[in-house]
Amino acid sequence: MKIGIIREEKNPPDSRVTLSPAHCKQLIEMGLDVVVQPSKVRCFSDDDYLNAGITMQEDLSDRTLLIGVKEVPIEALIPNKTYFFFSHTFKAQPYNQKLLKAIVDKNITLIDYEVLTNDAGARVIAFGKFAGMVGAHNALWTYSQRTGAFEFPRMTNLFDYKAAKEVYKKTAFPNIKVVLTGTGRVAKGAAQVLNDMGFAKVRPIDYVRKTHDEPVYTQLNSFYYAKRKDGEVFDEVQDFYKNPKDYDSDFEHFLPMSDIMINGIYWDNDAPAFFTIEQMASSDFNIKVIADVTCDIAPTSSIPSTLRPSTIADPVFGFDPVSKSEVASFQENAIDMMTIDNLPNELPRDASEAFGDMFIEHVIPELLKGESDMLTKATIATKKNLGPHFEYLRDYLEGK
Repeated sequence: MKIGIIREEKNPPDSRVTLSPAHCKQLIEMGLDVVVQPSKVRCFSDDDYLNAGITMQEDLSDRTLLIGVKEVPIEALIPNKTYFFFSHTFKAQPYNQKLLKAIVDKNITLIDYEVLTNDAGARVIAFGKFAGMVGAHNALWTYSQRTGAFEFPRMTNLFDYKAAKEVYKKTAFPNIKVVLTGTGRVAKGAAQVLNDMGFAKVRPIDYVRKTHDEPVYTQLNSFYYAKRKDGEVFDEVQDFYKNPKDYDSDFEHFLPMSDIMINGIYWDNDAPAFFTIEQMASSDFNIKVIADVTCDIAPTSSIPSTLRPSTIADPVFGFDPVSKSEVASFQENAIDMMTIDNLPNELPRDASEAFGDMFIEHVIPELLKGESDMLTKATIATKKNLGPHFEYLRDYLEGK
């Protein structure tokens, strides 16, 4: 097995990497052949790898396995190789249809991290925790920029999360109320940051009914933000995920008193949106900042004002619910939208170290087996065709 760590070439640039210098050294000591393509944007420099004894190599055509993070530009794909990266194709995302077709045409085997799951169906490798962490930090940064109530740096300007925690200790947050949706990796990462900031976690019922003289947040699972269309009692959370069409939003209880919303759910296209644009325009809608970590783009989205992804360089745009259009950020009559879709890239060292740990623990053993059900289930394309578990993408692949 000859492994190549590819350079991230998608724009905007991403400085994360799947395997740090320490991880590469660990694999080499296991007897694997690992080289790294030079990069000027990676959070670990070329010298970091060289000092760890890792070979830098521009031409990766001799590699059998190529490992990256974001989508590989079509012109950079090497035919007849096996790739690992986040392809953003398994939901039939229109913007990557040409990428999947090129992968099939070039006889590439594509294994996507996002669908690597264990026997219980749980993902084994993800950046989600760090997306949630940066999303929560950016939510408070956006609020600080909007209100001027406190000074707060961007996460991307801090060396790592340890430095961020030092900032939190010195920041006096006003009595902000934050509603956080979700219970998975993203939401847990966001909750960790809110806890480290000193926000008190309160039960959803207390969040709605009581007043608070300190910054607080509440965390919602689907029981609190969805209700059955037939009026029956919502008594089984798993039913919501199995049958999302049977549910309407029940989020309106949290609109009048929330200052910030952090959206950290995994959203099914058939699930209800949290609220409508008409609700956003009403006097009952108090939310001033939405940090949409989920970042599904409207109109097929859980947040109807997520018109587009924002960027690390330009992280916030305004949304005017009356005109239903994008406006400049930090305006009184608009809601500020933080919709960066590569949030972990603001915390690249921490995110890369954690991701590499998961890759070595869960994926390397499967690769060494030769035959792996886990890898087969995550193979979106192989042998100039779709993988066995992705035949549902046939029309998408063919551009129909």
